[in-house]
Amino acid sequence: MPPSAQGHETRKTSLNAARRDRELAELAEGGHTDVLVVGGGLTGAAVALDAARRGLAVTLVEREDLAAESVRTAPGATRDLPRRRTPGELGRARQRAGELATLTNRTAPHLVRPLPLLVPLPGGTPRGDRIALRARLRGADALRLGAEVDTEVFPPSRRVPEPAARALVPALRPEGVLGGLLGFVGRPLDEARLVVALARTAAGLGARILTRVRALETFRDGASVVDHLGERELRLRARAVVNATGSHAGRLTRGLPLRTRHSRHLLLSPEFPGLSETALAAPRGGAEPWLELLPGWGGPPVLGPDEAGEDDSSAPAERLLEVCDRVLGVRPQPGHVLGVRGQPRTVPDTRRTRSELDSDVAAAPHVSPDGVVTVLGADPLVVRATAESAVNTVVRTTGLRAGPCRTAHTPLVGAAARRRLALLEAPADLVARHGTEAERVVAVGELDPRLAEPVVPGCSLTAGEVVWAVRHEGALEAADVLDRRAAPVDAALRRAALPVVEELVARALRGVRL
Repeated sequence: MPPSAQGHETRKTSLNAARRDRELAELAEGGHTDVLVVGGGLTGAAVALDAARRGLAVTLVEREDLAAESVRTAPGATRDLPRRRTPGELGRARQRAGELATLTNRTAPHLVRPLPLLVPLPGGTPRGDRIALRARLRGADALRLGAEVDTEVFPPSRRVPEPAARALVPALRPEGVLGGLLGFVGRPLDEARLVVALARTAAGLGARILTRVRALETFRDGASVVDHLGERELRLRARAVVNATGSHAGRLTRGLPLRTRHSRHLLLSPEFPGLSETALAAPRGGAEPWLELLPGWGGPPVLGPDEAGEDDSSAPAERLLEVCDRVLGVRPQPGHVLGVRGQPRTVPDTRRTRSELDSDVAAAPHVSPDGVVTVLGADPLVVRATAESAVNTVVRTTGLRAGPCRTAHTPLVGAAARRRLALLEAPADLVARHGTEAERVVAVGELDPRLAEPVVPGCSLTAGEVVWAVRHEGALEAADVLDRRAAPVDAALRRAALPVVEELVARALRGVRL
């Protein structure tokens, strides 16, 4: 694509304060909306894109920033492995393989990468268990092959001997390990970057993406909202409303049968011994979820999960430390634990078993008596399918005229074939976050050399990236840049960078509002 065309596409998809003010003013004057999406997280952004791609007029409102509650290191690496050879389970695993192919081959190759996953085989593991574990990995291989996932990017699984297993994951038990099974699963490098790409792609198709706008109440034909920046209340009219607020869904949808389950993960210091770029997953037996030790691609390394039970977030992190010691033979010390992340998950209040709920690719959308469609969250790999189901429900229940779902063939902002991404004249870490736009981010610093400098010594974030985030990615505050647009930085660097980024954001906001 020639530079002039790239610039035009960037302007169409740009999210910034000026566009936000203009589009809010349009709505205040009675601007038309077919679908109002409440919630600017992963699911809400995907729903907005699906609806806009079908030709519907879309408005998305988010009370904070895009991806405000997204996690940057996503757990759940073992979800890609079929659990049981039942039609339902195989169907879900097949769908996950198909969605991985969609992301890596067409819609977001720059944002998804293969995560090596080692399943250790302790001495004394029964032969039947080893066969079952190998079958799970081979099953995932076969499903990816059938979905046409690139085998050069996602190699088939294999058995590795004990020395190779220890080289991949030094945190293995010091004795009694026979080796391991090595497979590969697909994971976004950074979930927040995926949300921004979804929202900007929707904006390029005409969707209004409005952050710092909180929905107070939803109705069949719209919602009452408050603009936190303009300090005014508005009544937005729409032909359909989608509640995509995740764990807050019950606040806006009356009569929605929900329950909340919690899982807890330890956020580890990079100094924790034995960390590597290979994830480790170990079965714990019974119905308990597998223990995972994930590298910190988009944040701190993660150890988990610990299922705390329904409506209870008080389970002690000590239990995770004990399980880690028992399964891996290494126990994080107090200095290695940066914190505990409680991850509430809102699920339908049904009589299905926990294992059935855990294996869902996406819960079916719920239509309340007043017509609001509520869609609960999904993980990044299957969020496109979740959004498709939600918009199908909207079209069916409201009679809106819309085309078929086209998001499986809609590249997100920055997407390109991997061979083209490899040829971009930009640092690899920028390409991994911005894709084809990485060269334009670099160009910001070429126009003004001061913008090519790091915001503080030792930090990879440049002043030019801050300006780009404000002009094109909807960042309105320094935290939006540091916590959701830029590559993650440790706490000390963040404290040092914060005043500099605040000043840059303020100056950039004055510029975009001219």
